[in-house]
Amino acid sequence: MTTKQQALIWLQPGQVFPPVQYAWGPTTDVPGLLCAGGDLSVETLQLAYSNGIFPWFSDGQPLLWWSPDPRMVLRVDSLRLHPSFKKCLKRFVRSPQCEIRVDYAFEDVIAACADSSRHGQRSTWIVPTMIDAYTQLHRAGLAHSVETWIDGQLSGGLYLVALGQAVFGESMFYHAPDTSKIALAALVAMCRQFGITHIDCQQNTRHLASLGATEMPRSQFVNLMRMAATLAGPEWLFTPVYWKHILAPHLAPS
Repeated sequence: MTTKQQALIWLQPGQVFPPVQYAWGPTTDVPGLLCAGGDLSVETLQLAYSNGIFPWFSDGQPLLWWSPDPRMVLRVDSLRLHPSFKKCLKRFVRSPQCEIRVDYAFEDVIAACADSSRHGQRSTWIVPTMIDAYTQLHRAGLAHSVETWIDGQLSGGLYLVALGQAVFGESMFYHAPDTSKIALAALVAMCRQFGITHIDCQQNTRHLASLGATEMPRSQFVNLMRMAATLAGPEWLFTPVYWKHILAPHLAPS
């Protein structure tokens, strides 16, 4: 079907999502678009993510919900560390002025991710209503930030949604080179420690592919995440010993 032939499904607040198979296909102008409308309550977001659906829209657009096929996913045992970054990570781990914090400054992290001036972007999809919604999700214990701190300053980081052992990466930022990738490496280290196997990356980009992410059929992804969401989630914290999952044991702090 073309976009002119396929009608967009509109939801009322609190209305359940249509099956992800209703998402617009690859021959349309907006592949993966499932529906519009609804709301961004904690309950709605939890329902969306547990079914492989996420919101993504810009200022001036309605609330749009997506479920692309295939789905970009990072297996935590497939993180690719390029030699130059691995050297940078070792320096970070060894420095007493550097540390990873979790959920210390969630609101600062999502605000930094939303900064439309970063990397020359003209606009951002992390609009104020999204910031408010994910802040509420964080307060409900379902969204977390992984933060790179250098000399007492927040230098980079990311935020994610976590339902049980289902982890959905949202956005990253950096104020200094490689600091967002350091936060990602810390997230992968935590996932390996906690027995979490996959991190959702939503859509295929060259950057994600360079880090080891690959595409997965949507049906397989949804089944994987639904099962993971039923498992008991970890306590989201980071200790330096977790670096052993990324670096050789003798290079990680004990």
